Amino acid sequence: MIGTEASLFGRVITAMVTPFDDDLEIDFPAVDRIVEHLIATGTESIVVAGTTGESPTLEGYEKKELLKAVKSRAAGRAKIIMGTGSNSTAKTIKSCQDAEADGADGLLVVAPYYNKPSADGIMTHFEQVSHATRLPIFVYNIPGRTGINITAETMLELTRRAHTIHALKDSTNSTEQAADIAAYAREDFRIYSGDDFLTLPFLSIGACGVVSVASHLAGQAIQEMVKAFFAGRTEDARRLHYKYLPLFKGLFTAPNPTCVKYGLAKLGLCKAHLRLPLVPLTGKQKEAMDILCHDFPLTVTAL
Repeated sequence: MIGTEASLFGRVITAMVTPFDDDLEIDFPAVDRIVEHLIATGTESIVVAGTTGESPTLEGYEKKELLKAVKSRAAGRAKIIMGTGSNSTAKTIKSCQDAEADGADGLLVVAPYYNKPSADGIMTHFEQVSHATRLPIFVYNIPGRTGINITAETMLELTRRAHTIHALKDSTNSTEQAADIAAYAREDFRIYSGDDFLTLPFLSIGACGVVSVASHLAGQAIQEMVKAFFAGRTEDARRLHYKYLPLFKGLFTAPNPTCVKYGLAKLGLCKAHLRLPLVPLTGKQKEAMDILCHDFPLTVTAL
């Protein structure tokens, strides 16, 4: 059975957006502002170049520059987890080794997408990746994007074979599958909810925290909810969960990170710019987000 202590990467990890300027180049002053804001509002670790960071549209050199910029700004106040997964084992290994050389504290490796490997293929992929780096690895299981599900049986076997596989970011929407893993994985393995709206249910079956998108806008509330749960104040945790549930769901009414970037733009932290094939919110979608932001007033820390 897994434990729920989270001293290595914390309980609230933010999958950070990648801000772009008017020329759609990385806006590094905005990177600094967002990092400061996240740390001030409860983020303990930051995922760089994940899905929320629009990693499919980032070039290799941009990911390298982004990692260095976030690490420099965080200056040890938050751990940095680099998104390094792809559907090529060789490319994933190279990305992991580059991230390790550039100072990442951990790696987020998504299940191989599009080519839909078998369970044996998934096992071999992650085993080879784990043998190529000393950094702790988060396996990212998100069937809705990859087209495959890493089953509980496969995940459990991976935790037995590869001890540098530290945690699972679970975006399956299945507490049943996560509970099967939590019950039988090794004690030092960890599960993080990959969806804000399922954080509290996942905590109930053994997750230690969340890899969050909503923490860009409601980090303090998410920290309070998680702390309340682990302090045994479950009613307080439930109240916060239900209060912020419309925000958790509303941020995904358009492809991520479209909505959260719009919210960050309202805070003045970055522009809402996206790289194609993602497109800006429509007028009606902006109206819905304006109502949501009115219901959940956004505040930015002094930078």
